[in-house]
Amino acid sequence: MNPLEILRRGTTPLTAPVYPLRVTRFVDREYFNVVYRTDADALRAVVPEPLEIDEPLVRFEVMKMGEVDGYGPYVESGQAIPVTFDGERGEYLHAMYLDNFAATVSGRELSAYPKVTGTPDLRVDQGALVGTLARGSERVATATMGYKWEPLDLDEAKAQITVPTFMVKLVPDVFTQGMRAAHLVRTEITDIVVKEAWTGPARLQLFEHALAPMADLPVREIVSASHIVTDLTLAPVRPVFDYLDEVNRAAAA
Repeated sequence: MNPLEILRRGTTPLTAPVYPLRVTRFVDREYFNVVYRTDADALRAVVPEPLEIDEPLVRFEVMKMGEVDGYGPYVESGQAIPVTFDGERGEYLHAMYLDNFAATVSGRELSAYPKVTGTPDLRVDQGALVGTLARGSERVATATMGYKWEPLDLDEAKAQITVPTFMVKLVPDVFTQGMRAAHLVRTEITDIVVKEAWTGPARLQLFEHALAPMADLPVREIVSASHIVTDLTLAPVRPVFDYLDEVNRAAAA
């Protein structure tokens, strides 16, 4: 295997690719979102500059992937924080937990999604939509909403989940023990079709866990909840801010 062939593999093991190297299409992607108010100081402690916070809000989400090219069905849960960057409103992805290894590593390697393994679940239980997250055998989060309680306007649902998304991409340099790259990156959802959208009364509990510290952003008030079913595509990420350049510029000043 020559150097060009090695580079074309994209990931290791070289003879057993973990994920496909192409844009992924999601069919019947199901969102359960609970937006809640939290402590402003706690939020400022985890949101990286130059992102700015307007209100102390967090969106807890559980996403059930019905069909995903190259990965199959899986479930994902996490926290997203409403932010502003250079005048544009979006969300900062704070944490994501998945039950699919390939989707976890591809999200980290090909993009900048802060994905780690976990055990999320989304189900209907006696008239309630129930989203949970566990790390190992320990419960991290439990969210509930009245199942298909009230219809939600499809355009409003689309607006909720198509805001630009910001993440931090860190690439360590294993030879110097420093950082090879450090960027704030941006992506967005494209080619979206909203099939169903619902809202209703909701509750959310977060439990303390050292390796899944969702409870560091405590629930103070439930603001809204939604249950949305979509088909969509995720656009590739692009850098919008270089942390290494900023540090070097400050050091030279």
